[in-house]
Amino acid sequence: MQTEVISGEPSETDFTAVGVAQAARAMSDGDFSAEAYVEALMAQAREKSNLKAFITIDEEAVIAAARAADKARTAGASTPLLGVPLGVKDSYLTNGLRTTLGVSNLKNFIPIQDAGVVGAVKQAGAIVFGKNNLVEMSYGLTGDNGPYGQVKNPHALDRVSGGSSSGSAAAVAAGIVPAAFGGDTIGSIRVPASLCGVVGFKPTTGRWRRDGVAPISHVLDTTGVFARTVEDCELIDQIVTKTPRSAGLMRGDLKGVRFAYAPKQYLDLIDADVEARFYEVVRRLRDGGAEVIEIDFGDEFAALANTTTWNLFFRETREAIVGFLRDNGIPTSFEEIYNDLKRGLRDVWQHLVLPTGSKWLAADAYHKALTTDRPQIQRLFTEAFTKSGAEALILPTTPCTAPEIGRENEFLIGGKQVTFAALAKNTIPASGAGLPGISLPMGRVSNNLPIGLEIDAPAGGDRRLLTLARRVEALGISSL
Repeated sequence: MQTEVISGEPSETDFTAVGVAQAARAMSDGDFSAEAYVEALMAQAREKSNLKAFITIDEEAVIAAARAADKARTAGASTPLLGVPLGVKDSYLTNGLRTTLGVSNLKNFIPIQDAGVVGAVKQAGAIVFGKNNLVEMSYGLTGDNGPYGQVKNPHALDRVSGGSSSGSAAAVAAGIVPAAFGGDTIGSIRVPASLCGVVGFKPTTGRWRRDGVAPISHVLDTTGVFARTVEDCELIDQIVTKTPRSAGLMRGDLKGVRFAYAPKQYLDLIDADVEARFYEVVRRLRDGGAEVIEIDFGDEFAALANTTTWNLFFRETREAIVGFLRDNGIPTSFEEIYNDLKRGLRDVWQHLVLPTGSKWLAADAYHKALTTDRPQIQRLFTEAFTKSGAEALILPTTPCTAPEIGRENEFLIGGKQVTFAALAKNTIPASGAGLPGISLPMGRVSNNLPIGLEIDAPAGGDRRLLTLARRVEALGISSL
């Protein structure tokens, strides 16, 4: 299935290692067909089905779409993603393909429309390969889903994948698809990207379309993507936002670039081997010509970012879900979803998401979070970038590698006992401020599990962030 004819000679192609841009170029050049490509990936999906990375794959529809792409190319079509298969988190509506939001009471729901991002990549010729597993209603950081199974980490099956975009990250890491869409509210793209060893891009909040995607918080939510390379994220960003490719050649070094890091805020709770790897990357950046300086966001920063972001996360959930179900004609209700949640998650909603809950955020506190606290987080970031002259902030995406499945609520980071919420400790501030961020693999540490380097940029600086990330990636930090 993986043997194709190139220039009249048979050649073996490892389709599981091909990226989005690479696949698009190869199919355009006639190196292999879309049908051969998706058939090979389908075989990989069947072989790796124990990962629980997908909830739904319509094999016949995928093969038919690939054949149609091949015919269109033969007829002269040349859209940028023609025939490229992509995974889609099952919080995105997909026309004609089951969408569950990760809950059992939508196990038979088939939408009649696509989410905006899905429509954009379909228009560019992409194929929806399948719907990726996720934490119920995107509410969690470990990849545990009651109805559809725990998503396992492809690097160690006894470890979590991260979440909530768990299946999307696992599918890319396992070579099932070259890229997959996810969503990020407090770290749900960047955390699983770090734990699964792939690239995960969170755009500036509001840059990418969010219509047709189940929400948590209108203030914090953003759609985004997992891929094997930054180039692939950049290509998909161009298609989703309908912006042209940046002109000019990319430099092969980091001369003239200034990065900042903030150890008091981002290295205060961290495993020793992750910290060591981060400083190894700092040395590599400096060797590549970059200036890397230390900054301090101040004593109030961490608590302010953490409290404000979680407050918005919980306070906006109910209203956001009710509106989404109503506006998209989804055949269930908030109450039905709530009643069918696994017990631990239902307990969280009972106390924090329901207006009758003991920890429901009062209206005045919610107003303060929106009008005082969040703007203060944004000001602290703006001042830090301005005063330091840094183009971007670097940090370990997660303070540890993937914890063991079943021990998510009691494990150690730097000798301190924590719960799964600590996985998002470093991703939360950029979420609270709405900044763009990207997690790049920075190799594996002592337990042979991957870990990520996050790069955050000022709001709206997505194009520059992606360019910088490609230059950092080119230094080979993924193989450290």
